[in-house]
Amino acid sequence: MNNFPDLIRLGEGDEVRDVPHPVSPQGPELYEYALADSLTMSFPGHADIRVYEVRFRPRNFRASRIIGSLFLDVATADLVKMTFNFTRAAYLDPQLEDISIAVENMLWGGRYWLPFHQEIEIRRRATWLDFPARGIIRGRWEIDGYRFNQGLDPRLFGPGPEISAAPEAERDTFQWSEPLDVAIRDVGRPAQLQDFDALRAEAVGMAMGHVLTGLRQTQIAGGSVSEFVHYNRVEGLAGGAGATFRSADEARELRLHGGAATATWLPTGSLAASLRHGPVTWRLGGSRTVRDLGDLPVISGAMNSLLAEEAGADYGDYYLSASANAALVRSLGSRTAATMTLGWERVDSLATKAAWARGTFSRPNPGVDEGDWATAQLTLRRQTRSFATTSDFSGLVAIEGGLGPLDYARAFGEARWQAPLRHTRVVVRAAAGVLAGQAPRHRAFVLGGRGTLLGEAFRSLGGRRLAWTSVEWQVPVTIPELRLGSFAGTGPVLTVAPNLAVGWIGGRIAGLPAGPARGPDAAFGLGLAWFHDLIRLDLGYGARGRRFAAAVDVSRDFWDIL
Repeated sequence: MNNFPDLIRLGEGDEVRDVPHPVSPQGPELYEYALADSLTMSFPGHADIRVYEVRFRPRNFRASRIIGSLFLDVATADLVKMTFNFTRAAYLDPQLEDISIAVENMLWGGRYWLPFHQEIEIRRRATWLDFPARGIIRGRWEIDGYRFNQGLDPRLFGPGPEISAAPEAERDTFQWSEPLDVAIRDVGRPAQLQDFDALRAEAVGMAMGHVLTGLRQTQIAGGSVSEFVHYNRVEGLAGGAGATFRSADEARELRLHGGAATATWLPTGSLAASLRHGPVTWRLGGSRTVRDLGDLPVISGAMNSLLAEEAGADYGDYYLSASANAALVRSLGSRTAATMTLGWERVDSLATKAAWARGTFSRPNPGVDEGDWATAQLTLRRQTRSFATTSDFSGLVAIEGGLGPLDYARAFGEARWQAPLRHTRVVVRAAAGVLAGQAPRHRAFVLGGRGTLLGEAFRSLGGRRLAWTSVEWQVPVTIPELRLGSFAGTGPVLTVAPNLAVGWIGGRIAGLPAGPARGPDAAFGLGLAWFHDLIRLDLGYGARGRRFAAAVDVSRDFWDIL
């Protein structure tokens, strides 16, 4: 709470220890400074305060230093705000990816700039594996209610720790009337958190190519668990592995992946090279992969592999894609990016070759229109901030075209919005699309069943035009917790989520087994999320088919990495 002394240390010094502060006496010898901005703060009954933003960076990026921004009161040189990251050499734990910190002070009594709001984010990754999942520790403190000249006992500020706990007997007099997560719900998840993605992007820009993270330059890599091993009815059991190679400044990266399927010995793989300069990234790559027809994800990869192998239920429709492309990615903020891609793609049909544990698959894999296409695509994507936040908006818009055996133009967009409603949460998802031209089957829109209209036949609708939305009300209900050892349990809350989904498909495509709908179709559902919302059971009733269906999976928040 003291805005860090001359030498910065976190916790017990296990992550970061004795990093020089940029405004310490030795700071000018170790850091470079630049005046970035200025602002004037006005308070009732107080003279205006002039504040300068001063950006700082190390003179030696190979040393243990920090990089970021200081906001200083020009008249008093007091610290108003400070945001920063560390250099790679500062991290003592090899699993640390990066640490971001923001401290903000407030003027008290018209003269004292004292701590008010502080946040820290610590991100960790495995040292040997490049995988899109990380451990994140995030802390937030708000300090207020300062009182001055209270005549405190001088012994309070004598020898001993700066912060100490009251005796246990005194602590036991405070009783909690509700669970801790409920008690801090309103203050623990504010509408506006520090945007650490933007803070990291600013630090990278100031570093001008120097390394700021603790990631290794060479690692085994995979985009999801399913890239290492998965099972479906066209490949059978398929395995793969990849690797990532980075330059010392992490501006250049090469990613490789290769795999093979046991049912047909179908080889797959990908190669992608990227070059980043500030907010712009150039990418060049090629791949030979098995793709799914659907735009909307309906199941996690791990769960689909389990159900396909053990129950004969494969929730995918597959085709083989061999492609080469070049892309330009322009960052438009910490969570938004625009991508322009030009490429070539060869598309081929795949037949069902594998069998599940007790027999053959009853649903055949649909064919596609085979051939070569020259493609162009423009995508605007906004990523979700975090599944821990209660209010968020994310989605994408993609416009593409293809010249080949069947020329086409296609537009697709999807969005997800969630917002708190007292102690509950409302989640709205929507998607829409249109396919013009000669309409090859591998660019069709499909709908129905698990993930979209639970209760209707899986992907019983298909065509040129798509409109779909779902509304879900998530209500936490207190239940008895089942303990699983000394340090784990199922959690004392069951999330009950009644929902409604409405979808429509229009415009028939020749050769596609599924056809359009005569009108909007609806599915009424009830979701139950348990085990800290990790496990989800969905029950649905399809209004058109008049039948019930059930689906079990892990939370959608983890589908991308499974």
